[in-house]
Amino acid sequence: MSDTFRGWPEACQRFFIGLELDNSKRYFEAHRTVYETAVKGPMLALVASLEDELGPGKVFRANRDIRFSKDKSPYKTNIAADIGMGKGGGYISLDARGLLVASGRYEITPEQLAKYRRKVAAPASGHPLAAITAKLEKAGFELGGEELKRVPAGWPQDHPRARLLRHKRLYAYKNFGLQAWLGTPAARRHIVKAWKDAEPLNEWFAKHID
Repeated sequence: MSDTFRGWPEACQRFFIGLELDNSKRYFEAHRTVYETAVKGPMLALVASLEDELGPGKVFRANRDIRFSKDKSPYKTNIAADIGMGKGGGYISLDARGLLVASGRYEITPEQLAKYRRKVAAPASGHPLAAITAKLEKAGFELGGEELKRVPAGWPQDHPRARLLRHKRLYAYKNFGLQAWLGTPAARRHIVKAWKDAEPLNEWFAKHID
């Protein structure tokens, strides 16, 4: 395992393809060395390379929490990490189909949610958020966290920002898929740029919600 981030080798994708076909302890243990060197090792190196700038990060464990799930597959078929979520960084996920990078708010308290809705509804703060999210979508991002089918009670169903009012949390993510640069140190630059592009969303939350 190297301490320097050099990207993920092709063995990373092959590992996850195999895990999707055989999600078992037997497969995982037989390929643990590949997991440690080609999957987890590069992710740890990436997070370590960003911590001076963004603060401590976390690489999520490979095991799934199956206590309350009908799906008893023991392992996640991706590797994920977060670092500086909402503070200039965000979330990363890598699987057999490629890379996903996200930023924004995955968790909002009930008090913050009530304030979020008031700020979305108010033109002075709602218009800028609508402009930010529209620009992100034009740049290839998608929005996550829209969990309600209808505008929540207390707000008109035909509100001009009805879509944003239906969100119980709000984050932007870009699915890069499989790219040649994933196997090179340039992957770090692409990840950081995606977070930079999404920074106006975090700045809006910092100004209006925090």
